[in-house]
Amino acid sequence: MSRIVVLGGGESGVGSAVLAKVKGFDVFLSDSGKIAPKYEEELRKWDIPFESGGHTESRILNASEIIKSPGIPSNAPLVRKAVEGGIHIISEIEFAGRYDKAKKICITGSNGKTTTTSLIYYLLQQAGLNVGLGGNIGKSYAYQVATEHFDTYVLELSSFQLDNMYDFKADIAIITNITPDHLDRYDYNMENYVKAKFRITQNMDKDDCFIFCSDDEITIKHLDKIIIKAKELPFSQTKPVNQGAYLDVDKIIVKVPQKEDCNIFLKELALGGRHNVYNSMAAAIAAKVMDISNEDIRKALGSFQNIEHRMEKVLTIRDVLYINDSKATNVDSAWYALECQTRPVVWIVGGKDKGNDYTPLVPLARDKVKAIVCLGVDNRKIHESFSGVVDTIVDTDSAEDAVRTSASLASAGDVVLLSPCCASFDLFKSYEDRGKQFKDAVRKL
Repeated sequence: MSRIVVLGGGESGVGSAVLAKVKGFDVFLSDSGKIAPKYEEELRKWDIPFESGGHTESRILNASEIIKSPGIPSNAPLVRKAVEGGIHIISEIEFAGRYDKAKKICITGSNGKTTTTSLIYYLLQQAGLNVGLGGNIGKSYAYQVATEHFDTYVLELSSFQLDNMYDFKADIAIITNITPDHLDRYDYNMENYVKAKFRITQNMDKDDCFIFCSDDEITIKHLDKIIIKAKELPFSQTKPVNQGAYLDVDKIIVKVPQKEDCNIFLKELALGGRHNVYNSMAAAIAAKVMDISNEDIRKALGSFQNIEHRMEKVLTIRDVLYINDSKATNVDSAWYALECQTRPVVWIVGGKDKGNDYTPLVPLARDKVKAIVCLGVDNRKIHESFSGVVDTIVDTDSAEDAVRTSASLASAGDVVLLSPCCASFDLFKSYEDRGKQFKDAVRKL
């Protein structure tokens, strides 16, 4: 019997272990940290042996194959030892894909991937399809393959999940955009990060579709260097396209071969902001490829509710609007968040820097930001980048402190915007934890 070892005891790892058990493997899960009680309970329920708080190498390096959770870097000592020992290392997505015959719509990108994934899932659900949601969002894809049946999956894939995918194939692949992000995991080399994102297109053939933003210079530059067999369906807000989607004054026009064109007026969209026009375009193209009717597309794009922690309006207190955009963990995300503001902004920014260059944000900060509230352990780079641009820059070290300080700096008619531009791991467990603490602090005002 082949032995599968799973590294990491979170959503992805436990889902992989359950699928390995269902498929008859000798399976063992190991996590160097503490496993959450709900996941320990799941492992016991499925009678899967596991360890936490450290790795026993002798129980790991005898594996036929290792499934590595996406949060574990490839240069972790144990991972390097396994590779040197000739053990094949794969991702949850690669493993689950071997046992899944469903149609797969896969979405990656530096920004917008969660919203685009959620939009497509909602569109297909509303149209009555039997559809699952997984990858970097929702329940583990592997767990769903082990325990449920869907005809179609909509999968959000981070670059970390794509790194250890080899034979997996998307039927529809989407790259929303590519901007510098996670460079600390890619030797601070942008080319390595771009190549990781484009792994989403590997193994695609002429019957598949690749949807991408033709306004995104980095995507186009890389696309020019490689051969993709899939049908290319670009989307653009700056120029018409023959196939794909483009903006025509106040409406989106979607053109997909052998399908009726679909027109969607911007005023019909539930989500505002330029970035959400791109997300809606990508989702509409995917829906047309999936034969969803124009009426269903328009109805779903008009009724979709925005996801938590992404430009989420929390409360208005004394005519100051508080917005939770904790999911904005890079410069480009924060750029879109600032760009769509029409009121003076008290901007909460900071966290674990991932090699950020804040230069693109300087003009927006000068025009729109009245005060910066830093929320992080080390805020030196923010001070260096925005001193002389924004008059008031204050340091805080908790969500409660940041919210109280922001409230004291804001006047009626202002926006307090949490759009941190950075990872959350210096002060918080995750961006979700940061967003939740922000919302709790706002409600206490």
